[in-house]
Order: sequence, then structure tokens, then C-alpha cells
Amino acid sequence: MKNCILFVCFFAMIACNETKKLNKAVSEVETPNNEWNLVTLKMESKPVERHEAAFVRVKDKFYLLGGRGIRPVSIFNPDTMLWSQGSKPPLELHHFQPVVFEDRIYIISALTGGYPNEKPTEFIYSYDPESDSWTKGDTIPENRRRGSTGNVLYNGKIYISCGIKNGHIGDHKNWMDSYNPKSGEWKMLSDAPRARDHFQAVQVDDKIYLAAGRNTGKFPEDGFAGTIGEVDVYDIKSDTWTTLTNNIPTERAGTAAIVYNDKVLIAGGESSAQEKAHSEVEALDLKTSKWENSAFLNEGRHGTGLLEYNGALYIASGCGNRGGEPELFTMETYKEDY
Repeated sequence: MKNCILFVCFFAMIACNETKKLNKAVSEVETPNNEWNLVTLKMESKPVERHEAAFVRVKDKFYLLGGRGIRPVSIFNPDTMLWSQGSKPPLELHHFQPVVFEDRIYIISALTGGYPNEKPTEFIYSYDPESDSWTKGDTIPENRRRGSTGNVLYNGKIYISCGIKNGHIGDHKNWMDSYNPKSGEWKMLSDAPRARDHFQAVQVDDKIYLAAGRNTGKFPEDGFAGTIGEVDVYDIKSDTWTTLTNNIPTERAGTAAIVYNDKVLIAGGESSAQEKAHSEVEALDLKTSKWENSAFLNEGRHGTGLLEYNGALYIASGCGNRGGEPELFTMETYKEDY
């Protein structure tokens, strides 16, 4: 009897150890080894808080620009870990994805004015970090004006996808256009499979990926509804569209997007699902076309951008809740370890 009890205890102990190993293995799979970390700034330096704005790198400095109201550019120097202030834009510019071309920041298809019937901008604007100056450029064709588009640069041309014409009320567009900043040529291309706004596009090789976003105003009783799960892909060379089989797991709008280590990362956002801005970061593996979880942000935020510098990602400012408050001044960074 005694030997039997010892025998049972022995196998129970083995089973317990195996369970611990299994739990540890599951934990290691589900918990990312990499984390987002808040950037500690020097001398209480901070940017001008803003959202529905842009965050972008030119050479070795980071730039926060645009957003609700007419706010000066915030400039971050990663060598000194200090923010400084640049000039104000010539008008209110918000809801745009910036494009850097020849070291100038281009603002194309932005919205201007107050909520909810903001108007699309009539002109293309650019900011020169070297001279800290703004320029009003070419006129956007009247029949192609809209805001909150996804913009990318490819072979010297800027591609402008989707958007919304009537602020936060409606008139969603599935348009695709190209603009040549050298010649000023504007060209209409094939329409996307669906309209979307409040998103960011990314370019990989000769393709442009559109993920997340919404049809703002589609449901007037809920301004954060109408989010989109499908991922549409534009082939630049053939001027054709396809839609991926796998939708983004967490539907949301006001997201930031970037290509990082062969994956499309979609970070932050806002939705009807929660009052707080989303902290999720989801990654589309370009080799498998499947989505996976990445490390979450420390602070959920929407209405800003992602940039890469020295192999690390950075995100700054934005809004901490869906809607417009509170505007944040914090910055986070993330780098994958191998």
C-alpha cells in the first residue's frame, strides 16, 4: 500500500512538472519578448500636443506637424533628446498621411476646418525642415479633392488612396490617384474595391497595402462605427486591386502604419468598442499574409504616425481616447531583438 502511494505521488509530481513546462511554453509563445518603452526626455522637453496629425522623419530628426488648430511644428533631435519648435503652417491642416520627397514633407489631401464638416484642401502644401518654411504648391484637381487619404511614395510619384470628401459626415471615396511632385502631373487610376478613410497606407515593393480605417459618418448615431476589416492591395505596375483573405483582427480607425522587418504593422486607433484609444499593434506577415499580435503600446493613441530610426520604431503624440481628448505629448520606442 505504501509503495502504491509513493508510486502515485511520483507520477503526480511528474504530471505537475509537465504541466508547469506546458504553461511556461504557452506563456513564452503568447508573451512577446520585445516591448514598447516610453522615451525619457531631457529638461522636461516635450512637443506641442496634437492629434489627427503627422509624425515623420527627415534625415536624423523627427517632425510632428499639423493637427487640429494651427500649431507649430515640433522637432525632436534623438542625439540631444530634446524637442524644439518650428514654424506654423499657413492654415489648419489635419487628417493627412505625410510623404517625404527630396527631404521635404508633402501634405496632400488633408482636411481643414472644424468638426464635423471639415473641407478638403485645395492645394498641395510642403514643409522644408532645412529652412523651417512652408510652401503652397500645385492645385489639387477639383473633382479629386478629399481628405484623410492613405499616401505613399513610389519611384518619384505620390500615390493617394481613398479618403472622405465631407469631413466627418460622409461622401467616402474609393479613388486612387498619383501625383508627380516634379512635373505636377495628377493622374486618376483604378478605384479600390471599397472606400475608407482614417487610415494609413504602406508600400512594399510594387504594391500598396490599405488596412484598417472606416467609412466615417456611415452610421450618424455612432461616429466611431463603420470600421473596415478587409485589406486591399494595389499593384502599381498593373493598376489592379486584390483583397487579402485574412482581415485585420481588431477593426479600428485613426491608426498608424509602417513596414518593419517584412511585416506591415498597424498600431493604435479608435473604435466603438472602447472609450480608450487602442493600444493594439497587429502585424501582417507579408510572407504568409497572416496576422499576428505584436507588443502593445504603453499608451493607446490615435491620430499620429510611426517612423523608423536606426532599426527602432517611434510613435508620439496623438489622442489617448477616441475623439479629441486628451492630447498626448509622450513618445514610445520599440525594437525587435533577434
